[in-house]
Amino acid sequence: MSIEKAKEHLRKKGYLDRLIEPEESSATVELAAEALGCAPAQIAKTLSFLVGEEAVLILAAGTARIDNRKFKDTFHTKAKMIPFDQVEALTGYAPGGVCPFGANEGVHVYLDESLKAYEYVYPAAGNDHSGVRLTVHELEDCADALGWIDVCKEAE
Repeated sequence: MSIEKAKEHLRKKGYLDRLIEPEESSATVELAAEALGCAPAQIAKTLSFLVGEEAVLILAAGTARIDNRKFKDTFHTKAKMIPFDQVEALTGYAPGGVCPFGANEGVHVYLDESLKAYEYVYPAAGNDHSGVRLTVHELEDCADALGWIDVCKEAE
């Protein structure tokens, strides 16, 4: 899993100094929160979907869950995760390190409204031992997102 592509993207955007590379794994929300020293909800997990033939990345709060009805209303199709063995080829990153920073050409990136509840969030940065501490506004700038969407269930 290469972090170099994400590092180059972060450098160009002026956020490379926000990169954290812990020794501990950050491959899951729980592991990332522990390794990065934040609440699980502050992990900006990157969910990878297929919409037709196109890869779509949705960054959401770590404890958020996709609401299938909201997803279908937004994308006009059922939520279909990218199969594990195809994630790297389609997004440019292997599972556990998928991020919006320098993703493959043609990948559409969106930010879910669930992230707006937090001042700082921590998306992965290209591998399973990384994170980036960003404000929500910095994430919006850095991720080159197409916009904000609401496709997650209300917090319980």
